[in-house]
Order: sequence, then C-alpha cells, then structure tokens
Amino acid sequence: MNKVWLVTGAGSGFGRAVARAAVAAGDVVVGAVRRPDSLADLVAAHPDQVEALALDVTDTAAVGAAVRGVLARHGRIDVLVNNAGRTHVGAVEETTDEELRALFDVHVFGPAALVRAVLPHMRERRSGAVVQMSSVGGQLSFAGFGAYSATKFALEGMSEALADEVREYGVKVLIVEPGAFRTSLFEADRAGVSADGGQYAAVAATRAMVAGGHGAQPGDPDKAAAAILAALAAERTPLRLALGGDAVDGVLAHLDQVREDVLGWEKRSRDTAFDA
Repeated sequence: MNKVWLVTGAGSGFGRAVARAAVAAGDVVVGAVRRPDSLADLVAAHPDQVEALALDVTDTAAVGAAVRGVLARHGRIDVLVNNAGRTHVGAVEETTDEELRALFDVHVFGPAALVRAVLPHMRERRSGAVVQMSSVGGQLSFAGFGAYSATKFALEGMSEALADEVREYGVKVLIVEPGAFRTSLFEADRAGVSADGGQYAAVAATRAMVAGGHGAQPGDPDKAAAAILAALAAERTPLRLALGGDAVDGVLAHLDQVREDVLGWEKRSRDTAFDA
C-alpha cells in the first residue's frame, strides 16, 4: 500500500526533495507550508499525489485541526517529516531571548505539537514513522551556532526519548543530521542573524561562512532524500542518520572527543560515590 506523508517545510530544501522522492515512489504527500504557492508546480504536476496545506508550525494551536483534516481526507498518515526550519548565527552573549524563543518555536515546539497530534493515530494503527530533521549541529556546536544547536540538541533529546516510548507500537523515529547541503538554509533572507558587537572573532568567521556559503554547499538534497527513504525502508532503521561526509567526520570526531574527556576523568568521576 502506498504511504501518506505529512512533510513540513515542503516548499524548498530537504522538504521538497523528500516530497519529490516520495511522489516518485508512488506515495501521497501533504506538504505543510506557510505559502501554498511554493508547492504549486508539484501539485500541478502530480494532482493526485500532492496536496499543499497552509500551516505555520509555530502556530501550535492550528496543528491539531490540520492533522485531523489530513486524516479525514487521506485516511491515515504513515510518515511525519518535521522539516520546517531555518538557521541562526550569533554569539550566545548577543542572542536575545526573543530570537532564542522564536527558534525554539520552529525547531522544538512545532515538531512537538505535530508529534502529539499524529501519534494517537499511529499508535492505533501500530505503524508509522516520525522523521526529525535535525543537523550535524544537533550533535556538536561551535562559535555562532549556539542558539541553532540548542534547538537541535533539544529536538534530538526529545526524539531519543520518543523512540523509546513508541517502539512497542511499531512506530519508528529517525533523526536526520545533515551537514552542508545545497538548500536555501543560508539564503540571506532566511538566515537569522543576531546583532554583531564585534567581540568574538570566531563568530565573525562563522558569519562570513554562512554569508558566503549559499550555493556552494557540497551536499545534494535529492541524494539525502533517497538516503532517508532507504533508512525508513530498512529492516533496522537507525535512530540517527548523519548525511554528508562533513557530518560523518564531524560527528565521529566529536564522539572521539567526548570519549577522550570521559576516559581522561574516569577515575575521578567514579570516585564521587559515598564511601562504603
């Protein structure tokens, strides 16, 4: 039986690539986007397979009704892809509460609301998959990406617990951790930027990397989408899927650093128990 996908942020980037891949597989895609016209070409090309759904994921009060509408029209949701998002650059000291909360709204509270809305249906059917589009920045961070990584770390922690909770119901959770892919993430009008006080040279280097990075990223979103579909179809779907050589190298180096830190202080750490 062909699947029904609910994909947020389906108008561009990874969301659009996943939508195209699902359509090519014969599936139905409901693309949840703030601007339905961003999916007009896909809807026109595949009117029986693609539906554009107007939804801002930060409007969590609208999520329940949107999901109920999809279930009423299509009968089920087999795969939820929480993809909507944007980047943000700024020193931790210079990122405002408003900027940080806005980023959590789109990367954490929006996906959480969609998971809450979709899960009862998946549990009842004892099948389904939740794809959480994280980032290599959900495993590691560096100067200028503190706010962005904070939201992705939160998404990954929530998703790891979710995977443990829903396993008994036959529901899969896949956390996707892309590196640099040729999406619209670094477009000037999409990248959030905190005020620059000029205090941190490392943050200035990150700003320059983001400002000059659009269109030069090595990753192919269509190949990423193919890998996501393959991971979901695998007999053992991984919890985490790093995408891109830079992501694989970065995550492995980070894990080595964590291991080195833990082992370097292992004796002192173990000696913190009460004396017998």
